[in-house]
Amino acid sequence: MTVKLKQCTSEDLKILQNISIETFYDTFKDQNSPENMEAYLKRAFNLNQLEKELCNVSSEFYFICFHEELAGYLKVNINDAQTEKMGNESLEIERIYIKSNFQGNGLGKYLLNQAVDIAIGQNKRKIWLGVWEKNENAIAFYRKMGFVQTGAHSFYMGDEEQIDFIMTQTLI
Repeated sequence: MTVKLKQCTSEDLKILQNISIETFYDTFKDQNSPENMEAYLKRAFNLNQLEKELCNVSSEFYFICFHEELAGYLKVNINDAQTEKMGNESLEIERIYIKSNFQGNGLGKYLLNQAVDIAIGQNKRKIWLGVWEKNENAIAFYRKMGFVQTGAHSFYMGDEEQIDFIMTQTLI
């Protein structure tokens, strides 16, 4: 398997926007109204928002390439960039998305393991993420990878409140 990981920079902004919209839309379009999907995509993935996230020293984005093709991306947060107050000993996986035509190649597991390596390299004790309560495949994947549900929080898709399970793994 030819896999390469590349940390994103501000020069990757437009590519990041495109893959963010594509992967999020493909993942959730069938479970959400077109209006809520459009509102979320405009809010979360506009160029100004993504540039702000890319410039945050407590956030990192990584592209994953499979056989020289962009296949997905990972976003991790530490410190005050985390979407929940989990403390300085935690790293959040905020986004982990693989394009639909690349799924089934072990790339999600690869990105998850990269996030764990990043966390360990930064002496973090916990890694955590939020996953939509209706995303049963992702929940099963994270459980298989050693995560346990430790809470929940609200996530807004347009004007609809949804619940994300908070899943955590202790590293040290």
